[in-house]
Amino acid sequence: MKEIDHNILRLALPSIVSNITVPLLGLCDVVIMGHVGGARHIGAIAVGSMIFNVMYWLFVFLRMSTSGLTAQAYGAGRWDITRRVRRRHLTMALCYGGAIIVLQKPLRLLTFWLLQAEGDVATLCTPYYYICIWGAPAVLGLYVVTGWLVGMQNTRLPMIIAIGQNVVNIATSLLLVLVFDLGIVGVAIGTLVAQWVGFFTAAALAERLRTNEAKKTSTTSETSINSEIGETSETDKNSGAFFLFLRTVCLVSVNMYFTSAGSAQGALILAANTLLMQFFTFYSYMTDGFANAGEALAGRYVGAKDTTMLKQTVRHLFLWGFAMALLFTAIYAIGGNTVLHLLTTDSEVIATASHYLPWAICIPFAGMAAFVWDGIFIGMTRAKGMLMACFVAAVVFFALWLWLSPTLHNDALWLAFLAFLATRGVVQTIEAL
Repeated sequence: MKEIDHNILRLALPSIVSNITVPLLGLCDVVIMGHVGGARHIGAIAVGSMIFNVMYWLFVFLRMSTSGLTAQAYGAGRWDITRRVRRRHLTMALCYGGAIIVLQKPLRLLTFWLLQAEGDVATLCTPYYYICIWGAPAVLGLYVVTGWLVGMQNTRLPMIIAIGQNVVNIATSLLLVLVFDLGIVGVAIGTLVAQWVGFFTAAALAERLRTNEAKKTSTTSETSINSEIGETSETDKNSGAFFLFLRTVCLVSVNMYFTSAGSAQGALILAANTLLMQFFTFYSYMTDGFANAGEALAGRYVGAKDTTMLKQTVRHLFLWGFAMALLFTAIYAIGGNTVLHLLTTDSEVIATASHYLPWAICIPFAGMAAFVWDGIFIGMTRAKGMLMACFVAAVVFFALWLWLSPTLHNDALWLAFLAFLATRGVVQTIEAL
C-alpha cells in the first residue's frame, strides 16, 4: 500500500508544481506591462491572453488522448507503440497549429468580436496577437509531449520544462521591453520565444527518455500486444480524440456562460464571481496533480492487464482526493474572507463576494469525484464516458440556471455550477461501476 501512495505522490507533486506555473506565463506579461505601460496595455495583454487560453483549451484533447494511449503502451512494455503514439499525435498537433496560423485573420476578427475588444485595447492587442499566433504549433506540440511524458510515468520533466519556460519568458520579455524598448511587441516576442524553447526542449527530453526506457526493458513480442493499444482502428483513435474535443466544448461553454451570466448581473457581481472562481482555480491546480497521477497509473495497469493494482490505485486516488477536498474546504471555511482581502481592497466587492462565499466553500467536495475520475478515465481511454458525463452535467447546469435564475439570481448561478461539478462525478461513478 505504501508503494501505491509513493507512486501517486511521485507523479502528483511535480504535476501540482507544473500546474501552478501555467498562469505565470500570462501573469508575468501583465506585470511587465503594468510597470512600464498603463491600463490600456494591461487590458490588451489580458484580452490577448484570454484569446489564446480559450483557443488552446479547445485542443487540450491532444494531451489527454496522448497520455492514455502512451500509459497503456508503457504498461504493456511496448516502446515501439509509445513512439508511434507520440509521432502520430505530434503530426496532428503541428497540423492544427499550422491551420490556426493560416486562419489567423478570421480568427482575430471573430475573437475580438466575441470579447468586444475595441479602441485602444484592440489596437494594442493586434500586434501581440499576430506575433503570439506563430506559437500555436509549439503550444499544441507541447500538449502532446507533456501528455506523452505523463503516460511514460514521468511528471518531473514537464515540471522542469514549465519552470524553464517561465524563466525564458521573463528574461526575454524584460530584455526586449526594458533594454530595447519594444513595449507590448517585446512581451509578445518573449512569450513566443518561450513557447518554442519549451517545445524543442520537451521534444529532446522526451526522445532521450524513450531511448533510456527502451534500453532498460527488452521489447515484448509483437503477438503479446493488448489489442486496445496497438491494433485499435484509426476510426476508434480519431473518435476518442473527437469525444474529448466535444467534452472540452461542453466545459468551455459552461465556464464562458458562467462569466457571461455574472456579467449580465452587473459589474459588482462579475467582480465578486471572478474572485470566488479563484477558489475553484486554486483547488483545481492541486487536484489536477492527482488526476495526472491517475492518468499515468490507470493507463499503465490497463496496459499491463493488472486489474488488482488498478482497483487499489483507484481506491487510493479517491482517498487522496477526499483528503484534498477536506483540506481545502477547511481552508476556505476558516480563511475565505482573508483570501478575499488578499485578492482585492475594494470593500464593496469583498462584501458581495463574502455573501456568496458559502458556495465557493462547497467547491472541493462538489468537484472532487469529477477531477479524480477524469484522470482515471483518461488513462483508461474512456473518452466517450467523459463526454457523456460532461454533456449531462452541462444540461443540468443550464436547466437549473434557467429554472432558478428569475428568483435566486446569482445564487442560482453558483448552485448550477456546483451541480455541474457534482453531476460529472456522479455520472462517471455510475459508468465506472
